[in-house]
Amino acid sequence: MKVGLYSGSFDPITNGHLDIIKRSAALFDKVVVLIGINIEKKYMFSLEERKKMVSEACMDFKNVTIDCTDLLTVEYSKKHNINFLIRSIRNSEDYSVENKLSYFNKELDSNLETIFLLADEKYRHISSSSIKELHAYGQDISKYVPYAVLKYFK
Repeated sequence: MKVGLYSGSFDPITNGHLDIIKRSAALFDKVVVLIGINIEKKYMFSLEERKKMVSEACMDFKNVTIDCTDLLTVEYSKKHNINFLIRSIRNSEDYSVENKLSYFNKELDSNLETIFLLADEKYRHISSSSIKELHAYGQDISKYVPYAVLKYFK
């Protein structure tokens, strides 16, 4: 069974994230969406809220499961015998960061392969940070996030 691991903070999950999950679900027998803790980020939503948002947004995908961790993604993948990391790239900045990260991950676990999926053109400008900023200024975010997420912004 080929299992892919898609990790992120998902604060909140966006339509761009959901598109990557949908495409990954078609490529792998199983996809684990892993909600992690990034010590460099300040979160708007608790880990529990983020897990609920992601779970609700992904409920139609039968081969997708949701989990949370405080481990490094590579440590989680080792612990759960997952050999494929799924990463999304929106632009050259993402590529630079993800490329470097993939080398670190490969050094930490030589069995780990990183699969890069290019973000769909219609989602390349969307980030969780921009969603939070738009909302803070009273703008409509409904076209950028799954319907299940909107209630958490109310």
